[in-house]
Amino acid sequence: MPASATLITIGFIAIAIHIAASLFYVYRLRGDVRFESFSEYLRKGWPIFTPLNCLLYMFSESRARVALPQLKNFSELETLRENWPIIRKEAVELYKHGYFDSTTKAGSNASFDIGFRTFFKYGWSKFYVTWYGHTHESAKLLCPETVEVLKRVPTINGAMFSLLPAGGQLTRHMDPVACSLRYHLGLMTPNSERCFLNVDGQTYAWSDGGALLFDETYLHYARNDSDQDRIILMCDVNRPMNFLGAFLNLLYKGLMRMTVVPNLDGDKRGLSNIVFSSLSPILGKTKALKQSNVFLYKVVKYAVNLTLAAVVAGVIYCGFRLITFLLGTL
Repeated sequence: MPASATLITIGFIAIAIHIAASLFYVYRLRGDVRFESFSEYLRKGWPIFTPLNCLLYMFSESRARVALPQLKNFSELETLRENWPIIRKEAVELYKHGYFDSTTKAGSNASFDIGFRTFFKYGWSKFYVTWYGHTHESAKLLCPETVEVLKRVPTINGAMFSLLPAGGQLTRHMDPVACSLRYHLGLMTPNSERCFLNVDGQTYAWSDGGALLFDETYLHYARNDSDQDRIILMCDVNRPMNFLGAFLNLLYKGLMRMTVVPNLDGDKRGLSNIVFSSLSPILGKTKALKQSNVFLYKVVKYAVNLTLAAVVAGVIYCGFRLITFLLGTL
């Protein structure tokens, strides 16, 4: 066998071992809280992203290798907390004028949010300010001071206002991609232990002006069991990594740039938003099929999911091949 073919074979074996080890690590070893079953892991663990996520964990700086990184090690984020009354004022105005409701209105472009759409049914809503290199025109118009504050923190990849109404919840889940850490800044909260976030078994109650940083690729859930709505500023903060991790993260950030979702007409639409809205009529028919023919519904559902998984796998594979090619030229 030629030396080049041998190297390619070894490379594929190494990738296969890495994939298997990554899946086992996230399913059985990572964090203090475990998935209840392998089925839950497949549904909520995003295994298609696990191999690349594990590389980013490996290349992360020590300050980011825990479920709840300490804010004192991310001093640049203090700018947000110092300006929380200014940010709160604009968030409350958006709330009073119904902009959170408009972003989840069925059929609107804003409602076709492939990243957060599953939260809508629990009452959660949002208003984007920035998202991976793009600042929304509606945010420039309606919350300009928040936009200016965010500009002063270059490690922020994206930011939005997030509303969790009284009685609302987010069921246990983990986010798919590890390119960022998640930051929460309390703006209008019940200031009660009945309104909380649980990350890897650790509970945090939101408070006005209070801040939290966590790794959203750990299992987490949220509840608002109070009688007041909760509004926070939610930011994606760049995951601190060495140069290898930063290089790999370019692939993820490229994917995230395609997930821009508008708040209002006139805002930019990302590729995923356009595709998702185009498929909406088909998805509507699929939901109707669930009532009339459950078996056929499951066939269609799994066919679509497998197709999406194949597309993502193809993108990740191409990324690995590109990295292998670049390393081979060094």
